[in-house]
Amino acid sequence: MKRECLSVIVPCYNEEEVLPAFYKEISRVRALMAEQVDMELLFIDDGSKDRTLAILKEMAEQDVDVHYVSFSRNFGKEAGIYAGLQNCVGDYAVVMDADLQHPPKYLPEMYESLKSGEYDCAAMRRVDRKGEGRIRSFFSECFYKLNRKITGIDIVQGATDYRMMTRQVVDAVLSMSEYNRFTKGIFAWVGFRTRWIGYHNVQRTAGMTKYTFGSLGRYALNGITAFSTVPLALSSFFGFFFCILAFVMMLVVLVKTLVWGDPVAGFPTLITVILFIGGLQLLMIGILGQYFSRAYMEIKHRPIYIAREQKLADKEAR
Repeated sequence: MKRECLSVIVPCYNEEEVLPAFYKEISRVRALMAEQVDMELLFIDDGSKDRTLAILKEMAEQDVDVHYVSFSRNFGKEAGIYAGLQNCVGDYAVVMDADLQHPPKYLPEMYESLKSGEYDCAAMRRVDRKGEGRIRSFFSECFYKLNRKITGIDIVQGATDYRMMTRQVVDAVLSMSEYNRFTKGIFAWVGFRTRWIGYHNVQRTAGMTKYTFGSLGRYALNGITAFSTVPLALSSFFGFFFCILAFVMMLVVLVKTLVWGDPVAGFPTLITVILFIGGLQLLMIGILGQYFSRAYMEIKHRPIYIAREQKLADKEAR
């Protein structure tokens, strides 16, 4: 009888400092689960500029279950996750980071959740943000609350990309082949029965985080525009609001002039109104531009990633 296989998908970008520690820990967990399931380790090198690829090649030479895909340049973590799901061979797949902020010790519990047949996904969520800056934590919480309200997609507070899925869920995620990817939203949109497992925040084993405040801001903007058209409706709302406001102000000025003879306020009022309305118009044009730019990238049908070199498992052999 063919044994089931679990594909561990690990996107990597300049992770030479943490890869040895990660491989040691995942190998320990793999040994614990050896009687239950085979394990494939699929690393996605996202155009790293350090020795990440060289280390992966060394690991692949020593371990037949280690495979990798190396991008021609840095395409981003979202592309790395997509490439991992597209090239994995397992009956189950789990996405996790190489920096050990996603502890491998939870893999057996996640696997048991799926094997029971009660769940299609087992996902990890942080119950705290210990060690993370207060400002970053505050904006993160605000983003998830705002995202849930305007998209209707229930992204659980503290949700991470650390998630194990059945092959059915993997295929559902791959069916959404959009260029501008927001994986957390895609996971929530496809649905399926998900078990959420809480854990305390873990600091990186080594190295520096690849996410800056600016990149997180772009990520949040992409998350909102990928699953909601509410920002587009703002232009209609503000247009209607200012039409009503203009009509009311016209009546007020007319009454004050005809009844009380008050002079109409001049230059400062006019400049203030022009600047305010002009700024609002530019804001609405900017929102439209965000959607047009994403539609523009989608209709080009560019590949989500380009692989420079790879070593993959034989899917037919599985």
